[in-house]
Amino acid sequence: MATLIDELASAIAELEDEKVLELVTTRLDSGIAPLAIVDNLQQGMTEVGMRFESGDYFLSELVMCGEIMKDAMAVLEPHLAGADQQHRGSIVIGTVKGDVHDLGKNIVVMLLKGAGYNVIDLGIDVPAEKFIEALKESQAPLVGMSVLLTACQEGMKEIIEEIRAAGLKVAVIIGGNYVDEAVKNYVKADYFAHNASDAVKIADEIFTTARGSAHSA
Repeated sequence: MATLIDELASAIAELEDEKVLELVTTRLDSGIAPLAIVDNLQQGMTEVGMRFESGDYFLSELVMCGEIMKDAMAVLEPHLAGADQQHRGSIVIGTVKGDVHDLGKNIVVMLLKGAGYNVIDLGIDVPAEKFIEALKESQAPLVGMSVLLTACQEGMKEIIEEIRAAGLKVAVIIGGNYVDEAVKNYVKADYFAHNASDAVKIADEIFTTARGSAHSA
């Protein structure tokens, strides 16, 4: 098990629900940026995911972590909504087939909505055909895929291959506790995000570039 320096990250990793809520409230009251608090929570979530993968934590601990995160995000959500709520574009997102974890995905969805995006959340255990159908219907230029289990990496690769084979010209961003440059290259995604705030930055970059191209056309 990793030793987490941040007190909030450690609290969620140890499943200390009351302490997590107390720390979130205290940090908000002291003026710490909500996104910084989310990053700390995600550090703890990553540790929980690693403990689950290694067998130190079981499904019950994973479920408990999810409930703690929901409570913490309920406190944070009003502070995450952007002042400018105009529609900035559509993004399709889902947890890939075979994986039923949605903690990280839900945080990304919340932050993207707060940043003004129309998010089409397909939920968990999403097969390729469901991603493709949503992309065709929405004409979204970006699709996000979440994964926690390493066993689902091959499935993610196949989903991306099917999206490409369908002729959809979309950018693919992936995220998960173990996702890195090597995983991105293996599954042939365009981007990967270490955390939810990185996912929002990448979305902003993609949509800004797309708008610039449209204006210059």
